[in-house]
Amino acid sequence: MQSSNPVLNRLGQAARQERSQVQPPSFGAPAGYGYPPPPAATRAMTIDDVVVRTVALLAVTGIFGAGAWVLLPDVGGITAIAAIGSIVAGLVLGLVISFMQITNPAVIIPYAALQGVALGLVSRWYEHAFNGIVIQAVIGTFGIFAIMAVLYKLQILRATPRFTKMVIGALIGVVVLSLANYLFYLFGVNLGLRDYGTDGKVGWLPIVFSLVIIVVAALTFVLDFDAVEQGVRFGLPEKYSWYCSFGILVGLIFLYYEILRMLSYLRR
Repeated sequence: MQSSNPVLNRLGQAARQERSQVQPPSFGAPAGYGYPPPPAATRAMTIDDVVVRTVALLAVTGIFGAGAWVLLPDVGGITAIAAIGSIVAGLVLGLVISFMQITNPAVIIPYAALQGVALGLVSRWYEHAFNGIVIQAVIGTFGIFAIMAVLYKLQILRATPRFTKMVIGALIGVVVLSLANYLFYLFGVNLGLRDYGTDGKVGWLPIVFSLVIIVVAALTFVLDFDAVEQGVRFGLPEKYSWYCSFGILVGLIFLYYEILRMLSYLRR
């Protein structure tokens, strides 16, 4: 299985490794002699599987986000520790899931829960600074996701090899620039790509950079849709629907944070 989507290629490699571990018994050998029993038939994943699991992960994220917003005290020290802790833990777990291609829901669901706690606390902070901004960001996030789904369904956007390389390159570029800007900011130098305050007017550069990130984040959904579509076509096992749902959740969270930041710029 080869695809223009590198994520799908990695999934295909994992599926091939699983199948290669099963060796058929030689002709005439007694059943169970020298070979493990044949595995039970595994159902191939479907688009419905991905949709159901994505909704489930979003529900977990939303429940834990609402719980963190309501239950955790709005005290600077406690909120900061809980927010930073959940963000770091979620980042580490997300990297582990990505690089190890984990399809176990017992690992992916805790990731959604950790991200929910972080989202709830960060959203509460933004809502206190800019009333009504959270619902605007939620509508904007799912609105962009729906638009990208329609564009993909109509085949206006497709994950060709060139398109995939451009999106991945742009994604790496904006992430590296964002991290570099923050590291310089910690040492008292701001490159101007980000504005970390909550008051005063914002220059044109942070707004443009934020808009670029939103566009790149939106385009990553095309890669997600392509991975799901081709994964179904090539018959990946059902458990890989969890991995595909994880990828969609990561994209939605990334897009939500950036829309939240962009709206805060505009509100200022």
